[in-house]
Amino acid sequence: MDYKELSKKLTLNRKNVWEKNDFKTVDDYTENYKKFMDYSKTERKAIKYSKKLLEENGYKPLEFFEKEGKLKDGDKVYYINRDKSLFAIEIKGKIKNGVNIVGSHVDAPRIDFKPEPLIEDTEIAMAKTHYYGGIKKYQWLNIPLELHGVIINSKGETVEVSIGDDLKDPVFVISDLLPHLDRNKKAISEAIDPEKMNLLLGTISINYDSEEKIKDSVKLNILNILNEKYGIIEEDLISAELEIVPSLPSRDVGLDRSLIAAYGHDDRICAYTSLTALINSKINSRSSAILLVDKEEIGSDGNTGAKNHFWIPMLKKLLKLQNEDVAIAIEDAINNSILLSSDVSAAFDPNYKDAHDINNAPKLNYGIVLTKYTGARGKAGTNDANAEVVGKVRKVWNENNILWQTGELGRTDLGGGGTIAKFFAEQGLDVIDAGVALLGMHAPYEIASKGDLYETYLAYKAFMENYK
Repeated sequence: MDYKELSKKLTLNRKNVWEKNDFKTVDDYTENYKKFMDYSKTERKAIKYSKKLLEENGYKPLEFFEKEGKLKDGDKVYYINRDKSLFAIEIKGKIKNGVNIVGSHVDAPRIDFKPEPLIEDTEIAMAKTHYYGGIKKYQWLNIPLELHGVIINSKGETVEVSIGDDLKDPVFVISDLLPHLDRNKKAISEAIDPEKMNLLLGTISINYDSEEKIKDSVKLNILNILNEKYGIIEEDLISAELEIVPSLPSRDVGLDRSLIAAYGHDDRICAYTSLTALINSKINSRSSAILLVDKEEIGSDGNTGAKNHFWIPMLKKLLKLQNEDVAIAIEDAINNSILLSSDVSAAFDPNYKDAHDINNAPKLNYGIVLTKYTGARGKAGTNDANAEVVGKVRKVWNENNILWQTGELGRTDLGGGGTIAKFFAEQGLDVIDAGVALLGMHAPYEIASKGDLYETYLAYKAFMENYK
């Protein structure tokens, strides 16, 4: 008996992405990804960039087709929900027969302005903040930060703010205490008081060349600068969404340039790969779609999060355009559809081996990660995909030469986490998690493999074109 051949036949063997893909092809794709990431510092900007790409590739808003009163194969439709979430679909056949959907989230861990943020203390103007999502607070101290978002002024107008992404702009900093004075012996998770994470805004008094004393004159100077540039007053900040993000452009990592560092890989890396997969797919089996949602990092709540299911009313409108009995057809459409919950996973880190089960931890450079369940401890809060779904997805990928691996989010009872998967499974869709493995997830600068980025794009494309 040839035991080597038997081993090859029976055992699970994974292939490195660089054994399959040409570096230049991967790198060219990565360069376009960098452009997306360097623009998409917030969920609003990610949706705006996605809309532009979709329209450049023939997608039209839902309203266009409603005015036309008809829908046919090949039509490309998108709908944007409150500038923070998006659903886009290419039509192939009857929607009631099911849709292949890849769903990602475009929000990322960050720091937000509080509703009344501006303060002055010892002639230093600062902004009070509240962190968003799971962060290690110490990682955000004494690094360059940018400010992005919108302000709704007293006239009801939307004022866009973007400071720090241009090299001519100033950046912002949240100061840390020097080690000489820091004798804090608390656990690192407790050492940073979030109420002290105040953003430095300025130190010059509005009347620095006058002897006249004015209360909070540095804060007043900051308000005056904002008023001159954006036409706002302090009360307008109450109706604002101002997000503090790292001022760190996407960069190649390593002497071989095989890795890429960026803010917000989680989960914009899956959003971009699914977006480009939809645009470049030759839809030949059934309708395929992407879903980009907000607020995953804080539980998927709100009217722009995954729990909102704004895509279902859109599907109903599309079914109506296909002359279906909507009340019945929408149930069929949902039950016959599948969603890849495209979220990132924690790559095995050789510096922190004890955090992983090495036999079930995804590795860099081994392709897209298929995650049957997430959750915590006894699989609490997870979708836990059915075996049939796992089987069909891996069959599609194997038949299309896609490199894939399985993964968990850390050791049992140590790790855990959630994705949008369970909210769609509750509606009746078949759902499984599938995304890119990262190092340093939720840090201001996360690390991904360029090869995994590209292979994930190919995996989503194969899924959209061939799953049925």
